[in-house]
Amino acid sequence: MTFFSSLAWTGISFVLFTALVAIISAWKTRDEQLDTAEGYFLAGRGLPGVVIAGSLLLTNLSAEQLVGLNGQSWKTNMGPIAWEVGSMFTLLVLAYYFLPKYLKMGAMTIPSLMEERYGRGTKTMFSVVIVVMYSILNLPVILYSGAVVFEQIFDISGIMGTSKFVAVAVLCVIIGIIGGCYAIFGGLKAVAVSDTINGIGLIIGGLLIPFLGFAALSAATGDQRRQGFDGTKNKAGSQCFRKFRFMEGGTFTD
Repeated sequence: MTFFSSLAWTGISFVLFTALVAIISAWKTRDEQLDTAEGYFLAGRGLPGVVIAGSLLLTNLSAEQLVGLNGQSWKTNMGPIAWEVGSMFTLLVLAYYFLPKYLKMGAMTIPSLMEERYGRGTKTMFSVVIVVMYSILNLPVILYSGAVVFEQIFDISGIMGTSKFVAVAVLCVIIGIIGGCYAIFGGLKAVAVSDTINGIGLIIGGLLIPFLGFAALSAATGDQRRQGFDGTKNKAGSQCFRKFRFMEGGTFTD
């Protein structure tokens, strides 16, 4: 095993990339007026289109998608992709029809739209419901999914000498604190910039997956992979070949 395929390199690269995102986000927000509501919540109304698009992409992609939907697709079939594909049409309607109307009204957020249409009381009620819903339903799933990934990759429970439950609980707290620092200390612009950088990394990583997958498949089959496909000499090659037989319903079988 080389250093670049070791667990140590995985941890070092993750820490370095996370630090890089934090440094760039802090540098980009150094001159922002975070003491005003417009500067903190709306990034001074000066975000470029690329950053807005990157932030929208990463806002819609979190551990529940990267872990949950991918895991469900692997276990069942490609049906879960319909959830994300269908949202594309909703976003197009929002961008081309509803968003211009919202901007014309001066509404930059959903709560401000509620206040404009129905009054301050409705805005407050809506904001409370959203905060409670995210705190109880959404954030625990995201934190747990992310913590499970770190536990599986780095074996945190083994390093700490504790149970998996304790390790996952500690990871949930750490992930929540680090993620909250972006929003609390940097405002919307820090979140948008960090989302854009993470989005670039996500695209690069996603494009590398097919190449890394075929490299792993080649390493598993060895030099005699052609002979392994007919089941005569290389059992690993034969098993890998059967794994990739696509059956009706979109599932892979042995």
